[in-house]
Amino acid sequence: MKALTFSSFGNSDVLDYIEIPNPQLKNDEILVEMKAIGLNFADVYRRKGNYHLKGNPPFIAGYEGAGIIVDANNHSEYKVGDRVAFADAPFANAELVAVNTNHVLPLPDTISFETAASVLLQGLTAHYLATDSHKTVKDETVLIHAVAGGVGQILTQISKLLGAKVIGLTSSSEKAKVAFDQGADQVFLYSEDWKSQVFKTIQNGVDVVYDSIGSTLSESFEVTKECGQVVFFGMAGGDPEPVDPRMLMDGSKTLTGGDLWSYLNSKEERIKRATQLFHWISDGKIKLSEPTSFKLSEGKLAHDYLESRKSTGKIILIP
Repeated sequence: MKALTFSSFGNSDVLDYIEIPNPQLKNDEILVEMKAIGLNFADVYRRKGNYHLKGNPPFIAGYEGAGIIVDANNHSEYKVGDRVAFADAPFANAELVAVNTNHVLPLPDTISFETAASVLLQGLTAHYLATDSHKTVKDETVLIHAVAGGVGQILTQISKLLGAKVIGLTSSSEKAKVAFDQGADQVFLYSEDWKSQVFKTIQNGVDVVYDSIGSTLSESFEVTKECGQVVFFGMAGGDPEPVDPRMLMDGSKTLTGGDLWSYLNSKEERIKRATQLFHWISDGKIKLSEPTSFKLSEGKLAHDYLESRKSTGKIILIP
């Protein structure tokens, strides 16, 4: 089979699309022929050597995708030809992937392979952020960094579904339009004095900030109201400054870390959360932007495009 690999860490030039042996199935695995694969910033971090990475060189990144079963490996609940997806199975950037049965998600006919690869990691992330890290309630005001990104767009829609007002932050007027299209009530640009704009909108600060940038963490706390919360779940803009516990105490503010792997901790949890997400999409309650597609063989171009910050929404790879 062909796979997008890297044997050393660095920029996108280390990526190599090569022929490697097919996966050897373990007893608890099935074999999936990939139809669409999600590309995420975590894959960039893996390529650079600063994120958890399984296997040995040549490494294969990717944890999200959808396809059809080509070997059920004597598991009676599955059959060849079944449409399935996964959000947390390694080595996804390949034509064939061995998927642990605990990680297999049945894919409804109403959800395309491309949609599943576009939505699972980012959609399940948005789901736990709004329902676990912070339990969003009606009439709250939430602030979402990188609001036009994949997680930001879905988090906006889920927050609105739960009755919150959404303020978004992004880098350009084009991306602001995307955020408004997803239902954001206000969108401010990072190049503006966005903190002042937030306080003009809500005098005492917001109930919760979702910060995936990292380097903005101190500013996120500045616009959070007393007894409010900051959920830190990414470092797209670099490491955050250390947080002073006295600041938390003085404002009765809460800092919560967020990582999807903490919530995808059983087969039942995976299926329950994915099913909720698929229902919202099928019912038209969550609408997805058209993903940007690259061939798997064009992985370098896809990584470069993701890192350029020009993308709005999801990038997927097609074997």
